[in-house]
Amino acid sequence: MRVIEVRGFGGPEVLQVAQRPDPRPRAGEALVRIAAANINPTDLSARSGRFAREPVEPPFVPGWDFAGEVLAVGARVTELAPGDRVVGMLHWYDLKGAAGAYAERIAAPLEWLVPLPDGLDEVTAATIPLNALTADQGLELLALESASTILVTGASGGVGSFAVQLAVRAGHRVIALAGRGDEAWPAALRAVEVLPRDADLSKIDAVDALFDAVPIGERAAGAVRDGGRIVTVRGSDTFEPGRGISKQAFLIHPDRRRLRELVEDIAARRLRTRVSHTLPLEQASGGHHLVEQGGLRGKVLLLPWL
Repeated sequence: MRVIEVRGFGGPEVLQVAQRPDPRPRAGEALVRIAAANINPTDLSARSGRFAREPVEPPFVPGWDFAGEVLAVGARVTELAPGDRVVGMLHWYDLKGAAGAYAERIAAPLEWLVPLPDGLDEVTAATIPLNALTADQGLELLALESASTILVTGASGGVGSFAVQLAVRAGHRVIALAGRGDEAWPAALRAVEVLPRDADLSKIDAVDALFDAVPIGERAAGAVRDGGRIVTVRGSDTFEPGRGISKQAFLIHPDRRRLRELVEDIAARRLRTRVSHTLPLEQASGGHHLVEQGGLRGKVLLLPWL
């Protein structure tokens, strides 16, 4: 099968088409023919060798989340069958790049796969798992009472967009920090105030909590009240906020039940997501260029069978 490999750390040009043997599903896994794979900022960090965690050594296949069709199932898998449409992800860090979603097929653990509802296309679905679960679990870590005020950075991006929507739905007041020129999107998601990315956060009223989805670190932390809370999606920022503020970085964990609920929310239009570009698998380097340039209004997806 065709995959995209990182042959050595560097820019988008290190992404190359390669051939690997078709995977076989082991016990508890399903073999999926990938229809769409999502490009995430963490893929760019892996490709360049600039993880928060220890870099995975090339060659490796990038990619976390995907959607497609089940081709076969391994032993003890009874909930899925060949022909079922699914959406899911791999916990790429745990696999150390041995497999990734930038491929024609993937063998994925059942705990990271959920059925794809009728009426929800694979391209849209592939934007959900990593981004929506990260937002959901980050908000859970904040453990806030209703009617708190939350500042969400990167609010026009994948994780930030979901964080805004889920926080609003939980009864919080959300202030969004968004890319300049894209303020209308978090406003449409019901953020009460939308600030440009370069806003002086020291001049806003102190917030109860910060969901730092970019992250921008200490600059955003200055907007948090004494005794407030911060969660950040990457652990590379070592600053200590002080003033009794708690700070926690995290990586997502499997939660099949919650992933299914979030996918169903998108299918029922209770949550929203955006797609900016779709590209053939062999144009993965072009997709990484687009993401690095910024200014996108939605996610970039790779379509192996386009």
